[in-house]
Amino acid sequence: MSIEASIETVPPVQVSVLIPVKDEEKTLTTLVTEIGEMFETLPEIEYEVIFVDDGSVDSSWTVMRELAATNERVRALRLRRNFGKAAALAAAVDEARGERIVTMDADLQDDPAEVPRLLAELDDGADLVSGHKADRKDPLGKRLPSKLFNKMTGVITGLKLNDHNCGLKAARTEVYQRVPLYGELHRYIPALAHQSGYRVRELAVNHRPREHGKSKYGFERYVRGAIDLLTVMTITKYGRRPAHLFGGLGLASGLLGFIALAYLSIVKIFGGQAIGDRPLLMLGILLVILGVQMISIGLIAEIVLHRTANRREATDLISERTKTLEPADAAGPKTSVGAP
Repeated sequence: MSIEASIETVPPVQVSVLIPVKDEEKTLTTLVTEIGEMFETLPEIEYEVIFVDDGSVDSSWTVMRELAATNERVRALRLRRNFGKAAALAAAVDEARGERIVTMDADLQDDPAEVPRLLAELDDGADLVSGHKADRKDPLGKRLPSKLFNKMTGVITGLKLNDHNCGLKAARTEVYQRVPLYGELHRYIPALAHQSGYRVRELAVNHRPREHGKSKYGFERYVRGAIDLLTVMTITKYGRRPAHLFGGLGLASGLLGFIALAYLSIVKIFGGQAIGDRPLLMLGILLVILGVQMISIGLIAEIVLHRTANRREATDLISERTKTLEPADAAGPKTSVGAP
């Protein structure tokens, strides 16, 4: 991925606002103004705004460069072509300097005035706060499929949210550094964070009607989203135990094949019937072979996982400690409780 970036000297920041952009030239100036006005109510927080041009074909990049040239808090990245929202967010996360990250869409439907409430939830102990567009200003044709999508995601991932895919979110930076961002996985950031043990909350936020441009997503977004939901299910439920997934499928397939072949054997032995030309024979053999292959894939996946896993991965799962031992302490003599 090639990124052209405007590089400016910026002060240390606590909050990075990340905004993927695709053909939103009419909204960017207003958005920066609203973000600035919002942070004026939080004078103790230093912030930055990072725009990512995800292959815009209008004048969005020109507007971003002008904003970056006139505002020291604004930076802009440009992807070589349209890679998708997940890739744009991943590029922005790599550039972010803040300890906390706020994401929002560039179309002005997400209200920057809600950011202080999201940050307050982080201060209260949450690791990621996802907005919930309770009064969503979108056509019925978008709202109904979205409700179904959110229900399915909640059932499959175990994280029950009203709006998994709200663009307005706030999180500790480490959450975005750990969650995989590729394909269409930006829709499942809360679920992936929840699977990694982070504390995820939801907060009802104001949602505004679109005044400029048009939606960049059509019906195909739900097709891609459904496919990626299978990926999320695999990652969240079986990412650390692949043999349970492939082995389970293999055992089910092998069992069905065994039953079919056992039935044919009984028919052949006790009924004297010819079974060589029966489709069930071929089906039973195929199911047994498939079962062996699936179990083998699961065992190979376990070997790969075992070879690539290390103590660093386990250490990344620790959220806090009561004490950190220095090397001298760890190697020194241990005294039992109550010893003189």
